Amino acid sequence: MATDPASGLDGQSVLVTGGAGFVGSHLAAALVDRCDVTVLDDLSTGDPERVPAGADLVRGDVRDPVDLGPAMAGVDTVFHQAALADVCASVRSPVEGHRRTASGTVKVLDAARREDARVVTASSAAVYGQPDTLPIRESDRKTPLTPYGIDTLAADQYTRRFADRYGMDTVALRYFNVYGPGETGGRIATDGVVGTFLESARSDSVITIEGDGTQTRDFVHVSDVVRANLLAATTDATGRAYNVGTGTGVSVSEVAQRVVGLLDADSEVVHGEPRDGDIKHSRAALGRARSRLGYEPTYTFEEGLATLVDRAVAPN
Repeated sequence: MATDPASGLDGQSVLVTGGAGFVGSHLAAALVDRCDVTVLDDLSTGDPERVPAGADLVRGDVRDPVDLGPAMAGVDTVFHQAALADVCASVRSPVEGHRRTASGTVKVLDAARREDARVVTASSAAVYGQPDTLPIRESDRKTPLTPYGIDTLAADQYTRRFADRYGMDTVALRYFNVYGPGETGGRIATDGVVGTFLESARSDSVITIEGDGTQTRDFVHVSDVVRANLLAATTDATGRAYNVGTGTGVSVSEVAQRVVGLLDADSEVVHGEPRDGDIKHSRAALGRARSRLGYEPTYTFEEGLATLVDRAVAPN
């Protein structure tokens, strides 16, 4: 039987920044029965209904010491999920994106340093930009294409350098395309292509693919992302970055076809203009995460999608 990755956190005081968001709320739910969980979220995009019962929700900004200081007091482990995760918003307002993601991360790390707390930071495959080869390894060239990717790379590097300079236990996790159940407002998945296609198919609406649909992504289920975070919170292999994906690429056209087929939808699939600056292919190399974290994805895309389809067709 596999070891429970959260077992080493029993009884800890844990802070989840951005814990009213998608991944953060799933993390809080996984920890609330065994840890003293505080969620710090400004609720600009998060929803308080996502925060599990038993967690202490503090409405505040990680950049504000008045909010961050009390939330961080006495904390053993920080799961730092707060950021501006909207790529388009970062393009519209690069200054705000930098403040929320890069500056926010520095302030979280510095506050955690004073508490001698471990920090696990949410990074992203966006740090790589257009990959030279597949699968993408953590040591590959980083040429982010958007302000979001640049800010995330800064947060990723700050996280690792705080380990070097201050002797902190830190880990950066580079999420690939996360999807999974989201309970708020009737939504059945996160704001990525999977969720968009499912919502369209559920109402037999047109599904629009940006570009020709041959672009591939590494879709990783949120439960596997949570597991990676728990492993990172207890590993001895700190001061490093790790990819979190499945190691498998799935084309956007295949996503649309599977969604339509599983829901038996009458949705027409059409193609629009490709997204400006979009990369063609993305797929994670998992060797480092497997060997040093013990991470192994548990959901194939087909299995994970099937669980969402079950939710989509379940009666209200």
